[in-house]
Amino acid sequence: MSLDKSVTHVILTGGVGSRLWPLSRKSRPKQYLEIFEGKSLFEMTVERNSHLANKVMVVGNIDNHQLSGNVMGKTNTSYINIVEATPRNTAAAIAFAAFASEPDDILIITPSDHIIDLMENYNQAISEAVSKANDGFIVTFGVIPTKPETGYGYIEAKGDKVISFREKPNETTAKEFIAKGNFLWNSGMFCFKANVLLEELKQYQPDVYEKSKAVWEASKNGFLDFNLSMEIPSISIDYAVMERSKKIKVVPASFSWSDLGSFESVYDYLVGKGHAVDTNGNMVIGCDKHTTFLGVKNTIFVYTDTANLILQKESSQDVKDIYSELEKINSELLN
Repeated sequence: MSLDKSVTHVILTGGVGSRLWPLSRKSRPKQYLEIFEGKSLFEMTVERNSHLANKVMVVGNIDNHQLSGNVMGKTNTSYINIVEATPRNTAAAIAFAAFASEPDDILIITPSDHIIDLMENYNQAISEAVSKANDGFIVTFGVIPTKPETGYGYIEAKGDKVISFREKPNETTAKEFIAKGNFLWNSGMFCFKANVLLEELKQYQPDVYEKSKAVWEASKNGFLDFNLSMEIPSISIDYAVMERSKKIKVVPASFSWSDLGSFESVYDYLVGKGHAVDTNGNMVIGCDKHTTFLGVKNTIFVYTDTANLILQKESSQDVKDIYSELEKINSELLN
């Protein structure tokens, strides 16, 4: 892909990965865990996009920006750093990136915690999205689903036209989506010109636009003010722009994709990379000690120095409930 105009890769790196507790903690969220052949998801995100953009921007928060800095140092990547004083959801985070850019700059927005394979297909999808962004569209990436997944939102599409966005479905609805054949997983990745996104945000969510602009204009060396930030409504980019704008296009993409948002998806990924499982599908994550499973199947044993978790693979989505319970008592085990 020729980079004849400025293309910026914007990495969003908020979130704590509550569904991967106890591996993922507030002090080291899942995107920084070096459990993927010695690399973190964040590092893999930087590397896979390095040849697709001429600038890199990281939008993170005050608690983890040093962890991001360590990864950028490890990969020897120069970058523009935007440090949020408090999380205000993706509409504000993406607005900051757009305010930090030239109006005609094309931004490729990716989360920092996804696994992507089939790179030829990925590169093709990015190239197609940049072309549509050049034409003034806001592009979202819809991944062609491989199973009825309840952990993802969906995009109903016809060609590159978006018919509707759908919330995470229950299992019955997910199966209906797959059977219809025109539903895509919502990847949370986007591509657009900075000024096009800001114009749409100003039209559909003017309060987020104005308050994010005020925060950006008051920023010092990329660090954002806490009190001003608290005035920004906490709204996702999907609600603020994607579900309302008339300029949306979708690129249906056939790269292999997972947000590794649960131990089930981590398990599937690690199995594919040759990680050990016993004859009943049981797996240990986080330690090399000899561990024997007796009378159980598809069980994951997650080991850390201060907390262990034993779960059935199929119960992975419920780990966030444990996290919520620990949060209620302000447990040290979350730190």
